[in-house]
Amino acid sequence: MEVDSVGWNTYVALGDSFTEGVGDPDPTRPNGLRGWADRVAEQLAVDNPSLRYANLAIRGRLLDQVLDEQIDRAISLQPDLITIYAGGNDLMRGSVDLDAMMSRYEAALARLLSTGATVVVFTAYDAGWAPIFRLTRGRSAIYNELLRAIAERQGARILDFWRLAGYDDYRMWDSDRLHMSSLGHTRMAAEVLELIGAPHSIDVPPLAPLPVPTREQRRRDNAEWARTFLYPWLMRRVRGVSSGDSISPRWPEPVVAAEALGDVSAEPATTG
Repeated sequence: MEVDSVGWNTYVALGDSFTEGVGDPDPTRPNGLRGWADRVAEQLAVDNPSLRYANLAIRGRLLDQVLDEQIDRAISLQPDLITIYAGGNDLMRGSVDLDAMMSRYEAALARLLSTGATVVVFTAYDAGWAPIFRLTRGRSAIYNELLRAIAERQGARILDFWRLAGYDDYRMWDSDRLHMSSLGHTRMAAEVLELIGAPHSIDVPPLAPLPVPTREQRRRDNAEWARTFLYPWLMRRVRGVSSGDSISPRWPEPVVAAEALGDVSAEPATTG
């Protein structure tokens, strides 16, 4: 597919909560979120005001749901830029056949790449520094190695989240410790734009050192996190429901990014 002289023409974002933008609130937008994918579209639209953008991602989706619900729709929109992250929710399940899962992922990526679009995929994050989530570190590492091999075979561009420095800071994460904060989404948007070679005006300055919390502060924070996130999450698993069961895609039909998302050419830097 041919890209015109002012940049990308149609950008479609696929995936789960990572791509939907959970953790980056904006009450003026669909689902009350902004997210890194919106931020990427905003920046691309500076050079191409006619850029079309769709975001099909829905929180809680497993890899097979992303593939079944979003791949055909994405192809029908004839994008020249696609981002996709899928499989993170599978990694948090009790058991998963990683080889079979990644085989299905590779077949779907091959379909996306066959359109001629630039396709960006993401490794899972290394949560080894965070209690609870470090329990999935081993299977995340295997997922990442399989994905790196797939990207090399198929010709996808890979954003290696596992190797990004600076995310081992709670300010980069929402209060649930699972989804990125507004600062984390802003940094991710800059990483995506740099990976595809697109100019941008996003600036994420280094964070000042955090004060070391006391043992009592850590205890209170952990208790609050368990009450507001861990317990509800476990109860959803028991009931077999998902946080995305009643959620619709944020931008299911392509919008003109410059009109729907606003002018960001003079947006101030985010400092967190």
